[in-house]
Amino acid sequence: MTEERADPAAQHSEPWVVAAQSEVDTQRLGCALARALAHGGTVALIGPLGAGKTRLTQAIAGELGADRRTVNSPTFVLIQEYAASVPIFHCDTYRLRSVDEFLDLGVDEMFQSEALCLIEWADRVTPVLPPDRLQIEIEVTGPTARNFRISALGPHSFAVLANARAGFDSRGARQPE
Repeated sequence: MTEERADPAAQHSEPWVVAAQSEVDTQRLGCALARALAHGGTVALIGPLGAGKTRLTQAIAGELGADRRTVNSPTFVLIQEYAASVPIFHCDTYRLRSVDEFLDLGVDEMFQSEALCLIEWADRVTPVLPPDRLQIEIEVTGPTARNFRISALGPHSFAVLANARAGFDSRGARQPE
């Protein structure tokens, strides 16, 4: 797995890019993010079908104590809730036809809670997402390889991103191309 290093003073303004070469690398990234998200927050997951949005969610939820086997794409149920050290809401907006349908699910209450909210296909509902959130754009670069571009939008998310970066194990990492 590779990590792009930025000037520490600029880490709040520039995205953190991690190149995962395997699902093991994605798991390691998810664990680092989970530890930083232990007190909740909102994570917007963006990427094409099969990019690894659910795989990253499994890693985050599992690290926080949820049963990984129960974490799957909520495409047909729209929202799953997992019991963990912090309540986890896992949303999938792929099948929604409008932002209003997303709001009708009661997401405002979810966003105002102390929970961790992970939203797949978040680019479909961006106008109603909390302004303070992590945004993770996933690019498929190979059969199991992915580039994760992680941006912090807001003060809570800046702290989460800094903590995730600090806790990330980059041993054996290669530099992104």
